[in-house]
Amino acid sequence: MHIWVDADACPNPIKEILFRAAQRCNMPLTLVANHAIRVPPSPLIKTIQVESGFDVADNYIVQRINPGDILITADIPLAAEAVEEGAEVINPRGEHYTKANIRQRLAMRNLMEELRTIGEVRGGPPSMTNTERQQFANALDRLLAK
Repeated sequence: MHIWVDADACPNPIKEILFRAAQRCNMPLTLVANHAIRVPPSPLIKTIQVESGFDVADNYIVQRINPGDILITADIPLAAEAVEEGAEVINPRGEHYTKANIRQRLAMRNLMEELRTIGEVRGGPPSMTNTERQQFANALDRLLAK
């Protein structure tokens, strides 16, 4: 089992939770981004810096993820691909994506993107709350306990 992180937009408090979990569970953790990311010194934790470009980090992850791996991402299309590969996927707010709910989440994401394109919706998600950080930590612990 391996933990993968779509790290370009992953909040720092979530990365800190992941660093502690990797150490506690003795599990490899790889953060993939198109910019340098600072990580604590550990043989379990590594970063991969990919070239800038549309879906470069996503493609890197999808090509390497295995069934049973865990992916942390807020990117719904990436989550859908990883779920199809048999990975467990949670977003930084603690929502667990599964074969049972990913199509609905993808449809909602596409609708919201269309509404943003025509100007009906503006802005992004609200700031992450402490409750959502705890929900993420709980969801991660449940997956690690499997």
